[in-house]
Amino acid sequence: MKLYQVDAFTTIAFRGNPAAVCLLDAPRPDAWMQALAAEMNLSETAFLQREGERWRLRWFTPVTEVSLCGHATLASAHALWAEGYVPTDQVIAFDTLSGQLLARWRDGWIELDFPARQLTPAVEDPGMATALGVKAVGLYVAQRQSGPLYLVEVDDAEMVRLAQPDNAALMALGVRAAILTALAGPAPDDVPAHDFCSRFFAPGMGIPEDPVTGSAHCYLAPFWGERLGKFDLVGYQASARGGVVRCSWRGERVLLSGQAVTVLRGELLP
Repeated sequence: MKLYQVDAFTTIAFRGNPAAVCLLDAPRPDAWMQALAAEMNLSETAFLQREGERWRLRWFTPVTEVSLCGHATLASAHALWAEGYVPTDQVIAFDTLSGQLLARWRDGWIELDFPARQLTPAVEDPGMATALGVKAVGLYVAQRQSGPLYLVEVDDAEMVRLAQPDNAALMALGVRAAILTALAGPAPDDVPAHDFCSRFFAPGMGIPEDPVTGSAHCYLAPFWGERLGKFDLVGYQASARGGVVRCSWRGERVLLSGQAVTVLRGELLP
């Protein structure tokens, strides 16, 4: 079986967010896929199985399966086009736990059609701001089957970049994940222009910090779109690796666009 490692949301090797992409030759047990994801030890490993003209797509962290992952979907589409499995003029249809997801090639960018996700103001702070080590100006929550996801808004982009979360404290809160975000402010010269910045932490899912998180922008695009009165935005994820996500908010859907580069090709031994 072919196995690729792709850096997503970047055109520079060893930047953006790495994902493993495994092209299955036959259905495999969940335990086998989970073991391979643990072996790869990346934030996500994607498993692809051709089903006629469509592709079955599943995502695993080192410790659990997830229902939606942006960067590993982008990495999967990139691998299929770059390795010649699908022509670039063909839309790729993925069947996933989050329904059908479409990928299109647009002038060197990969566009993903994802569901938009909404947040509600949190009634109380269970300790998110303290665990993230920031002073929050807004706290929002989305109740997910695997646990609550929180978005913590701060008023300074530099606070986002410099935050040093307490992962043990985050795990103790029992949250699924935490998004830390702020409007764009003065940024280093090597950071492209953007509307907002963010970081993403999910230690309870085996991901202390995810370098660039496409699925987080399903929340961030509506969140900042409403506040800025814009439908087309650019997000910058201010992790150590960094990455750019173009967002087009279209009501119940969000179009996420990014670029990718393959850094490794290999074969799984029987």
